[in-house]
Amino acid sequence: MTKAELVEEVARAAELNKRDAEVIVETVFDSIISTLHKGEKVELRGFGSFRTRERGPRRGRNPKTGEPVDVPAKRVPYFKPGKELKEYFTDEPETAEGTDHEDSVATAPLEPVQIAEPSGSSPEAGSEAAVDGVASETSGHSTYERQSE
Repeated sequence: MTKAELVEEVARAAELNKRDAEVIVETVFDSIISTLHKGEKVELRGFGSFRTRERGPRRGRNPKTGEPVDVPAKRVPYFKPGKELKEYFTDEPETAEGTDHEDSVATAPLEPVQIAEPSGSSPEAGSEAAVDGVASETSGHSTYERQSE
């Protein structure tokens, strides 16, 4: 959904004209942004929360030249879905209320990828599986595999 589509939906649901609905949507977004900018969190019960995290300085690489680059510390916004939102998506598709499955595409679950290690290296060196066991990472490259049914 785009911002314009959200404005149209607010206008339709609240029986407002698009200009008034756009003011409402902009006000909500501006309020969230300014609250995060002040270092505070925004909690929307049943939906989730917006917060900021501190990322420490790190050593990166210029992708074009490969030269090391110092990346400074920074604050980044993130969203954490609430319990009710998580539960909505873990329900069976047939039982989830208000779910429109006409546009959805059936996909098979992802499985971990087995990566052959180069000779002379240990299986632990440079290889790391994602928390959910979906992705494997070796030497900074991620690979994904879709399970066939």
